[in-house]
Amino acid sequence: MAALPDPSQSRAVLIGTASYRHLDQLPAVGTNLVDLAAELGDATVWGLPDRHCTVVADPLSAPAMLDPVHQAGNEATDTLIVYYSGHGMRDAESSDLYLALGDSRDNRGYTAVAYQHLRASLRAARARRKIVILDCCFSGRAARALGGDEVLAAQAAVDGAYVLTSSPRDRVALAPDGERHTAFTGELLGILRDGIPGGPELIDLETLYRALDERLRAKNRPLPQRSQENGVGRLAVARNRARAAPSALAGPVLAADVQAAMVATGLNLARLLRTEGTIKDALPVLRLALEEQSTEGPGELLAVQLELSELLAETGQNKEAIEVLESAFQRVHKMYGPEAVLVCRRLAELLQESGNHIEACEVLKHALDIAERDATPAA
Repeated sequence: MAALPDPSQSRAVLIGTASYRHLDQLPAVGTNLVDLAAELGDATVWGLPDRHCTVVADPLSAPAMLDPVHQAGNEATDTLIVYYSGHGMRDAESSDLYLALGDSRDNRGYTAVAYQHLRASLRAARARRKIVILDCCFSGRAARALGGDEVLAAQAAVDGAYVLTSSPRDRVALAPDGERHTAFTGELLGILRDGIPGGPELIDLETLYRALDERLRAKNRPLPQRSQENGVGRLAVARNRARAAPSALAGPVLAADVQAAMVATGLNLARLLRTEGTIKDALPVLRLALEEQSTEGPGELLAVQLELSELLAETGQNKEAIEVLESAFQRVHKMYGPEAVLVCRRLAELLQESGNHIEACEVLKHALDIAERDATPAA
């Protein structure tokens, strides 16, 4: 049965260069990063924890761009996603692909980051599955020099990975005036937010590619390309929000349904506020969501408690953060799986910081018991 990658064992690195000294500005790239991070973290889409999603905005050097990829590659054991949005370039003497930095210059590959270095980082990553998404632009001349629409995807290919590229030929196609996102990423976000009517419950990479191709073709915009190996295209990457059956008769609205909707909305809003740096506004939203949580939704409750405890710890409110995690621990101490281990680990860290070393050791011992049980094959 198809399943989404395990968010606790996966990582995403979202890279984007919006501001340039010598090339056209791409302001939509900034909103690409913010909104894509929010969608990946949305529990109704995937639920990737914020700490597992690294946003690299306007990197100034190759290390600033690639070091986060190396780190994520060392941490991820399930799935690694690397996204780049900005100008794609080629050196005057070759057709190699380069990813632009803020100080990059046209036809000067040495002022940008060679894609082969990103590819090397991906090859060295521990993750079982790797996904590369390139929303790069080329001038018409550069695209012709590269030899046609298939060359970018072929150049970008990574062993055992799925590579999805936009390969637009000019800036107008990449970032239409008056639109919040670039053309390619705008359609990608639309699919994640609204789903695919008539599509499967879980959207796999090939289904995502076909939907992107259909939507961009309908708007007469550059068509996406992809390259894959080892059947990675069958990997599910998002829940399909359009799966609700429109023909089904509507039943009564139950109190539990209202509560669940309020909690999901509160969690999503808090994550968006946190992404935008307004943590103080996110805290009361999460507290309200916690109060509204019904006893029938332990999974959603756990997500709220984990998010709230993180924000409380970030703002120095360790005592309340410990209280929230202790409440979560009471719920999961008889459960097994990555969520229970995560609660134990975070609670132990805060207990140790507050000087409660004995309690921290007890919690960590319980986490170890959970991990050992999960690692033991069923008889």
